[in-house]
Amino acid sequence: MGAILVVDDEQSMRDFLAIYLRRNGHQVKVAADGTKALELLRETAFDLVVTDLRMPGDLDGIGVLKAVKALPLVAGLTPEVIVMTAYASADTALSAMKQGAYDYLTKPFKLDEIEVVINRALEKRTLVAENLTLRERVAGKARLGQLVGKSRAMEQLFELISKIHSTKSSVLITGESGTGKELVARALHTEGTRGTHPFVAVNCGAIPEQLMESELFGHKRGSFTGAVADKRGLFQEADGGTLFLDEIGELSLGLQVKLLRALQERKVKPVGETEELEVDVRVIAATNRDLEADIASGAFRSDLYYRLNVIEVRIPPLRHRREDIPLLAENFLRRFTREQRRVATLTPEAMRKLETFDFPGNVRELENVIERAVALTSGPKIDAADLPDPRPTKVSAAVATEFPSDGIDLDQLLGEFERSWVLRALELTGGVRKRAAILLGISFRSLRYRLQKLGIEKRDDADEEGDA
Repeated sequence: MGAILVVDDEQSMRDFLAIYLRRNGHQVKVAADGTKALELLRETAFDLVVTDLRMPGDLDGIGVLKAVKALPLVAGLTPEVIVMTAYASADTALSAMKQGAYDYLTKPFKLDEIEVVINRALEKRTLVAENLTLRERVAGKARLGQLVGKSRAMEQLFELISKIHSTKSSVLITGESGTGKELVARALHTEGTRGTHPFVAVNCGAIPEQLMESELFGHKRGSFTGAVADKRGLFQEADGGTLFLDEIGELSLGLQVKLLRALQERKVKPVGETEELEVDVRVIAATNRDLEADIASGAFRSDLYYRLNVIEVRIPPLRHRREDIPLLAENFLRRFTREQRRVATLTPEAMRKLETFDFPGNVRELENVIERAVALTSGPKIDAADLPDPRPTKVSAAVATEFPSDGIDLDQLLGEFERSWVLRALELTGGVRKRAAILLGISFRSLRYRLQKLGIEKRDDADEEGDA
């Protein structure tokens, strides 16, 4: 099924096609002329446009066809176009096909003829989309499952996942909130030998302590008030697959003891049961807390920590891999424009603004920024003014106020300070590096070194002017 725009100056034809196509499960919008069609095309992402050839006004069917082909790409595609006319001739058909029309229909036509042509056009679009995805993979697009990135840090993460995805060893994923710990866990599961078996995720901080044991291990009917039936625990649900324990640092000490025994013995005992049940589960845990500090304070058991942390996977914060921001932003933009059925692109100025963000909320914050921009921007282009102002990080805020009690990372602080001024100078000079170096009071050679050190991507057009 697809999103289809019908363009025809005859109301009876518009109504007829709209009713027929909706009955076949398609989403349909209609336009009485080329101008209205162009407005809809700028607001909504369509899979197919069915347009009359001869229409009154400044924009006829060929004009609509040309406008479609000039649209910004959504997920690498523009809509397919089928042209209709009551004035059949080889010349008009050839002209439409040369301009990029998928097919050509002569009025009057039969319902089965419309159905065949439309289905073929939508099938072609699906095949082209699949081909684009395949080409991206062959070309080495930095993607593993739902993880996206081309930075060295992400390359190392992908390499580590490829080495450990099929082992039985427990994995501890660490990183700040919003970095994508569950996506890493899912990639470890789907890429490995357990990929065809269940992936069960639970947030250890979202379930009350008194219910958590029952959730993990199950219970027998009558074992406590409210236990009206036997219940399988999450370990049993994940048998043969992967159990993902998010926010493992929130687990109580009592449950930590029982989890440790389950990991050691590969057996679980449901609440109220006398016998243990064998389970074949790989456990992947995640946390944004410093578990070693929790061990020192007595809030987390050291024996469980070492049982979980057989292999540690650290996910770097987004501010330490800024070269991934454009790739992630485009990925989210494609998803939200597709979901909201509209066309939107990020201007170069908007992308440069995103690259200056510290993103204390990491990838999740970038995702929210893009979703908000797509929802609130009325035009087809998202400009810098359509984006919110960057939020300060804890470290950058500390510089302006007082020294934080838990200390600072001086190298990180200085790096972020340097980066922000270098990017600001490049923005003010339109990317011309020689002029940016003058603003910064450093040599051109020094600026080139800093750009490389900070991982700021060069822009070829600006570089040529700057090196002149």
